[in-house]
Amino acid sequence: MATPPLQTFQDLVAWLRAHLRASEQFTLSYSGEQSQFIRLNHAKVRQAGVVLQAEATLKLIDDGRQADLHLTLSGDPLVDRERLAEALEQLRQTLPLIPQDPYLQLNDSAWHSHDVTDAPLPDSADVLAQISAAATALDLVGIYAAGPVSRGFASSFGAFGWHQANSFNLDWSLFHANGQAVKATYAGQHWDADAFAQRMALAREQLEHLGRPLKTLAPGEYRAYLAPAALDEIVGMLNWGGFSAQSIASKDSPLQRLYGGDGELSRLVSMTEQVSGSLSPAFSEEGYPRDDVRLIEQGRACEQLTNARSAVEFQRLANGAEPHESATALSMAAGELALADVLAALGTGLYISNLWYLNYSDLPAARMTGLTRFATFWVEDGQIRAPVSTMRFDDSVYSLLGSQLEALTQARELILSTSTYGQRQTRSSHLPGALVKRLTLTL
Repeated sequence: MATPPLQTFQDLVAWLRAHLRASEQFTLSYSGEQSQFIRLNHAKVRQAGVVLQAEATLKLIDDGRQADLHLTLSGDPLVDRERLAEALEQLRQTLPLIPQDPYLQLNDSAWHSHDVTDAPLPDSADVLAQISAAATALDLVGIYAAGPVSRGFASSFGAFGWHQANSFNLDWSLFHANGQAVKATYAGQHWDADAFAQRMALAREQLEHLGRPLKTLAPGEYRAYLAPAALDEIVGMLNWGGFSAQSIASKDSPLQRLYGGDGELSRLVSMTEQVSGSLSPAFSEEGYPRDDVRLIEQGRACEQLTNARSAVEFQRLANGAEPHESATALSMAAGELALADVLAALGTGLYISNLWYLNYSDLPAARMTGLTRFATFWVEDGQIRAPVSTMRFDDSVYSLLGSQLEALTQARELILSTSTYGQRQTRSSHLPGALVKRLTLTL
């Protein structure tokens, strides 16, 4: 029987503490998963498999110098201890060759954190049966990923953190015979058959609208509704340095004006790094406990995400931000617009399900450009009339989430990262939809 992940991590930490020299300190980070992946095409299973993997990063600190080494774990205690011993010796040989780190700051507190959310996930056969029933006669393409993800941290100062959570993520598209598609996701920790059925019913309804002749719009300004998945692309761009203490201090943050007091967003906008209750661990890779961080409150800037190095360089307090200083569990407060009233409130304008290929056209002004994607519709008098050809937008967040923001939906969607590059991720966002008075289309 394989050693449980927590026991594996504890054994490696105990070995390290027993073999450390007097002048040395260490940190050890752990990440692992036991994931089931099922690939679907034409609503049928085309590929299925299980990935069981774990890896660790050992950092050795001595005389103001630090170096780290990444190693893959085998699951065999003897083999893994040998790999750890080799890594320790290699780092000992490396440290004298590198300069002292002027921004080295170690958290020497012996904090402890243990969070295990092991609510049972649905049986994959049941999930597939529901997908098959809901996708009858549809060309469904997608991937279902599910299983526990583990994260761990320990230091020579006595800190120890363990995080383990079950989750699932179904990412799918429905294709029309004309080549157009509707994209949808359903993710979380508790599978709800009714909630999934509602998502599929909405996707089916949008697919039918894609059969109508395409409408081409002239460049200009249009009233628009951004579904949570579309808003996620915009907020995700803001997360590229927008809340980073390093970027703000270096004056290259897209939210520089907001944090400098020269700009503001709508009072409807409040954002938090909502670690509590999320899939993200309550500790950082650098060994700092993480609490919820208020980033924007009623349109005004609040706290910044500050890692240990930024804390030293810019004389700030570290608040558990990861090295990249991006939010990993971004939550945006809900509004008062009911989902059932979205089309009526939009009246005439654009219903945008997804955006893609976003980038900054003017970073200091938080101006973004990108393309509409998948199911974007033209709405008249509260009724969907036609799908819209792919269009490019170019607009500022200070407009979309500022002066032109009219309402946010009461319901929010949990969007988990679909990235499996190297391993499944724990990043998430929890977002409403947004009704804006004006969105600028350029071509």
